[in-house]
Amino acid sequence: MSAPRTALLQVVNAPGPAGTRLALFALAMGGFGVGTTEFASMGLLPFIAEDLGASIPAVGQSISLYALGVVVGAPLITALAAKVERKTLLLALMLTFVVGNGLSAAAPSLDWLFVARFLSGLPHGAYFGVAAVVASSLVARDRRGTAVARVMLGLTVANIVGVPFAAALGGALGWRSAYLLVVLLGALTIAALALWVPRTRNEGMASPAQEIRALARPQVALTLLAGSVGFGGMFAVYTYISPTLTELSGLDIATVPWVLAVFGVGMTVGSLLAGPLVDRSIERTALGAGAVSGLALTFFALFVHLPAAAVIGVLWIGIMGSIFTTSLQVRLLREAKDAPSLTAAMNHAAFNLANAMGAFLGGAVISAGWGYRSPAWVGVGLAMAGLLILGHAVRRRRQESLTAG
Repeated sequence: MSAPRTALLQVVNAPGPAGTRLALFALAMGGFGVGTTEFASMGLLPFIAEDLGASIPAVGQSISLYALGVVVGAPLITALAAKVERKTLLLALMLTFVVGNGLSAAAPSLDWLFVARFLSGLPHGAYFGVAAVVASSLVARDRRGTAVARVMLGLTVANIVGVPFAAALGGALGWRSAYLLVVLLGALTIAALALWVPRTRNEGMASPAQEIRALARPQVALTLLAGSVGFGGMFAVYTYISPTLTELSGLDIATVPWVLAVFGVGMTVGSLLAGPLVDRSIERTALGAGAVSGLALTFFALFVHLPAAAVIGVLWIGIMGSIFTTSLQVRLLREAKDAPSLTAAMNHAAFNLANAMGAFLGGAVISAGWGYRSPAWVGVGLAMAGLLILGHAVRRRRQESLTAG
C-alpha cells in the first residue's frame, strides 16, 4: 500500500485503515498522559505543600516551571531535531517525559520538584507538534483535520478522566502516586508508539530556517502573543482551584476531583462548539471567545463563595477556554501554512507561557494577602489584555487585505 500523499512527510509502509486507527490511538495516548500531568498538578498543590513543608503559592511555581519547560522545549527541540525521523523523535520525547515525571514522584525537596517539572515540560510542545504532523500524514488530505482532532482528543479526555483520577489517587495514596500513574501512562505510550506508528521520511518538510522565519510574521507573532496573555486568565484561576474551592466555596477536598472533571467536560463541550463556529468565522469566534472568557472569570470572582455558582463558573471557563484556544490554533495555521511543525509546537508553547504567567501572577496576589478570590480578578485583566492584542491583529489583517485588494 502506498503512503498517503502529503507535503509534510512521507510514511514508510503506510498502514491500512485498522493500522491507522491504532497509530492515531497511540498518538492520542501520549496526549492523554501529557494532559494528565499538566493539569493534575493543580489539584495536588495542597498535598505537595503539606508534604514538602512549603506554602501553596510556592509549590504553585512548579506549575510555572513546567510551563516554562514547554516554552523552551517546543522551539528548541523542534528546530534541533528537524532532521530526526519522526517516530524516533516521538519515542525520545516520550522517554524524556517519563524520566521527568519519575523524578517528580521521587522529589525529596521543592527545589528537586522544580527541576523535575521543568524537565517534564520540555517534550510537551514538541510532542504535540510532531504528533499532529504525523497524524495528518497517515490519512488523505480531506481527513487531516479529523486525524489531528483525534490526537488532541487525548488531551481533552485527560481533563475528564485522567486529571480527576490522578487528583483522587494523590489524595488517597499521596501526591507521588499521581506522578507514578503518569509514568505508567508514558511507558504504555512508548510501547504503543513503537508497535503501531510507522516510520517516516522527512521529504518535503520545511527547513528549520523557513519555519523560524514564519514566526516573525506579524500575524503569527500577534496570535501567539494573544494566546500567551489571554489564556493566562484561565490558568490564574485553575492553578489554585483546589484551595479556592475548599477555602471560599466550602467544598470538601474529596469533591475537588469531581469539579476538575466538570472543567474537562467544559473543555470537551467547547471543542464541539468551536468547530462549527470557527468554520463560520475564525476572527469573530476568537474575539467573541476572548470577551466571554472575561465574563466567565468575572462571574467566578463574584460568586465563587457559592458552591453551585463556583462549579458553573468552572464549567463556563472550560468551555470558553477551549473555544478560544481552538480558534487561535486555526488562525495560526492559516497564517503559517508553510511552517506546520514549529508553528504547531509554538502554539502549545504560547498556551504554556500563559500557564506560567497565570500561575505566577495568581500566586503573587495570594502571597500578597489578597486571598483566593484575587487570581480570578488577575484572570479578568489577562483575558482583556489578550482580547486587545487579538483585536489589534484582526484590524491589522483587515487593513492589509484592503491594501492588497
